[in-house]
Amino acid sequence: MTTSPIRVAVTGAAGNIGYALLPRIAGGQMFGPDQPVILHMIEIPAEKALAALKGVAMELEDCAFPLLQDMVITSDLDEGFRDVDWALLVGAKPRGPGMERNDLIEGNGPIFTGQGKAINEGAASNCRTVVVGNPCNTNALIAASNAPDRPSTSFTAMTRLDENRAKAQLAEKAGVHHTQVTNMTIWGNHSSTQYPDFENAKIGGRLATDVIEDRSWLEGEFIKTVQQRGAAIIKARGLSSALSAANGLVDHVHGLTTPTAAGDWDSVAVCSDGSYGVPEGLISSFPVSVDSSGACSIVQGVELSDFGREKLVASVVELEHERSVIAGLLS
Repeated sequence: MTTSPIRVAVTGAAGNIGYALLPRIAGGQMFGPDQPVILHMIEIPAEKALAALKGVAMELEDCAFPLLQDMVITSDLDEGFRDVDWALLVGAKPRGPGMERNDLIEGNGPIFTGQGKAINEGAASNCRTVVVGNPCNTNALIAASNAPDRPSTSFTAMTRLDENRAKAQLAEKAGVHHTQVTNMTIWGNHSSTQYPDFENAKIGGRLATDVIEDRSWLEGEFIKTVQQRGAAIIKARGLSSALSAANGLVDHVHGLTTPTAAGDWDSVAVCSDGSYGVPEGLISSFPVSVDSSGACSIVQGVELSDFGREKLVASVVELEHERSVIAGLLS
């Protein structure tokens, strides 16, 4: 094996998502079957969390993954992000009983401020950062703002899980395999205001609205199911959707490192350049494509109906509010 290993940092590495994610990175599903990796596994400095992380590392050793070259186990952000090529910010403060969304945003602010600063100071020059910990759009904005020497385009937040959920729902309704669903966009925030765009989605190359003629289902139950899927999973299994979140992150990173299929796109929350009327600087989900050179860009010319535009505007209003809540943390 002659390919140089890449360094991949994962925060919250001993958590449920980390536990589902790490073997998929080490096994080659995120970066390919020929790419060696060094895992930088980061946890909070609590004794219980670090003990759990050591246990995860022991299991990774026991898996004997050919691609796993080394592991860094730490609670120190400077050590954890030193020279990493990818920073996957999975860990975040969870939403507790009675906690409002604003409380969650404020509680996570210091976490992503510190991580952004550590990435800015010590990560590899071409490091790319993906935020999964919720509220991921605004947490990504905090991290990016506190990494002033890094291009804002190197920070993204994950809405690929929502895209996958939307594809699965459309496929089930249409009675086809989910691979038949393309051009699925999640617009706006990773929250209950997100808009899964069924009007531009395709099923077997045809517009989804031509395949599924039940408009009331599309505008109602479909959107509601995608928006509230995470809560439904918590209710069903008593735990959050760790498996599908880890899978979404694998898909997200793979999509950013692989040319997008012609005529299709993926959903990625990126720093807005003003496209589709989303204020510049907000981290919002858009249709995104990657070309053969690896350049990532917002797909232009996707038409939004009055219905779709109204949904996007509502999500943008929420993103602007969240930005106002953490204004004091932005550099």
